Amino acid sequence: AVAALLPTLALLPARAETVTVTIEGLVFSPAAISAKVGDTIAWVNKDALAHTATVKGGWEGMIPPKKTASMVLKEAGQVDYYCRFHPNMKGRISVAAP
Repeated sequence: AVAALLPTLALLPARAETVTVTIEGLVFSPAAISAKVGDTIAWVNKDALAHTATVKGGWEGMIPPKKTASMVLKEAGQVDYYCRFHPNMKGRISVAAP
């Protein structure tokens, strides 16, 4: 009976997940993450300063002090981002197709 359920389960779409990046001490942690199209990235800013997650020529998200900001990943690829206010803060997202 269990074997009869397996093909049905395999057809269900993968569930989107939330991947958390903590900002503390002017550092994105972890600096490199992997996710899938449809996943949400949540940046949790524990610093007393505002930060951004900025992709040169692409998107930018403002992350206020002591707050969380998030975005849903829309396309596969490698994304390098940084904080516009503190350019030494860098991160990378490897986004896989769903």
